[in-house]
Amino acid sequence: MKTRLQTSLGQQLVLTPQLQQAIKLLQMSTTELELEIAQAVESNPLLDWADSSDSSSASNEGSDGNDGNDGNDGDAPAERTDAGDDWAPAELDWSAAGSGGSFDDDDDTGSAAERVAETETLADHLLWQLHLSHLSSRDRSIGAALIDALDDDGYLREPLATIAETLLPAIHADEDEILAVLHRIQRFDPVGVAARTLGECLLLQLDVLAGDTPGLVLARQIAAGPLERLPRSGVAGLAHELKQPLDEVETAVTLLRSLDPRPGTQIAPLSQDTYVVPDVVVWRQNGVWRAALAAHAGPKVVIHRGYEQLIRRCGDADAGYLRAQLQEARWLLKGLQQRGETLLRVVRSLILQQASFLEFGEQALRPLTLREIATELGLHESTVSRAIARKHVRTPRGTLPLRAFFASGIDTEGGGEASSTAIQAMIRRLIDDENPRKPLSDAKLADLLKSSGIPVARRTVAKYREAMNISASHERVRIA
Repeated sequence: MKTRLQTSLGQQLVLTPQLQQAIKLLQMSTTELELEIAQAVESNPLLDWADSSDSSSASNEGSDGNDGNDGNDGDAPAERTDAGDDWAPAELDWSAAGSGGSFDDDDDTGSAAERVAETETLADHLLWQLHLSHLSSRDRSIGAALIDALDDDGYLREPLATIAETLLPAIHADEDEILAVLHRIQRFDPVGVAARTLGECLLLQLDVLAGDTPGLVLARQIAAGPLERLPRSGVAGLAHELKQPLDEVETAVTLLRSLDPRPGTQIAPLSQDTYVVPDVVVWRQNGVWRAALAAHAGPKVVIHRGYEQLIRRCGDADAGYLRAQLQEARWLLKGLQQRGETLLRVVRSLILQQASFLEFGEQALRPLTLREIATELGLHESTVSRAIARKHVRTPRGTLPLRAFFASGIDTEGGGEASSTAIQAMIRRLIDDENPRKPLSDAKLADLLKSSGIPVARRTVAKYREAMNISASHERVRIA
């Protein structure tokens, strides 16, 4: 069953099994991707490792081999030169950076501490999106309470009245106000999260499909009403109940079955002992920041030419099996190619937006949201969120999560914005330089920031200080 997905550019994408696989690959971390590829090679005889002894008889069909880079933009010079490189990772094998625009980045380089992966849960993923949203502090508090109430599948099982009770006495909110914030969270990634019923979860996913998707109108009607009766009455009984043609009901049911009834499981926490393997390498060349996929971020598998040729010589039954495996192999390679292309596009947009951050550090991080990057690239916000989820980039400042390039903002007196990360860095610098006999209070820190053109309240300073695990002023008093 094929459906269509509407992108922000108005393009029609066929929502087929291969597109669903591409979405799954996009949100995987490098560790998860390597496991997925290994399992695919194990189960599919048409797939083979690119560096295996049979690679000479393998075909790289289904991928253009460029890992999302056309090789003509100079991002990956074929050989290393000392002249003109402001910064270049010395341990990289620059001779390996050909037209593929990718580099070998050995896992044993860099600090071991910076290579430990952060453990991200569904709540972490949603809270990060919440803090990047243009919401008031009150709405963010309500949103945090809603996210905290979600179960592992991403459903909100608690009634809104219970959520209202958990907010007391700090916030007195009625159910309508909580519902308005819930609707905002329901637009976060993964699509379908924060639903209260299965029908609502499926309706949220149907809402992102194009209006001309086959079976969409009827699928919405089923999800909003007789969905729970489907297992008992069957498609024929449902068609009789809705007084609709059987084939149209079958199309709608097929569309519903293609959706994810447990969207929360898409964000599974990594093991705490998982080490970071950077997906992208960023360096500065002739004053311009460049980016290229690391070698391990590109496809490692190819289609085995020997088995592919065997299809023409074997019987119908065997040929049918091999053709199906060949199609799955092509889908996987295409999905890997699309993953690399999307990731590289997002990273290049990020380094263009946050060049000052790469140059000067956290104090120069400008406010940036998922929506801005999505609008610039013509992608959906959830696609950008998937692209950066648990992905890391190797920079001259170390190995950083791509999430570090995003930050919410606060209006400054000069008419611009300062990111929350930059403000935290300023607070840390002020505290580092304070008189140890007379530490700066939160009110004094707020005054100093205001004198720098950043008007923040004392409670905001306290929140940022606590987020950085810095003690209050009376606990920081020490004899120098």
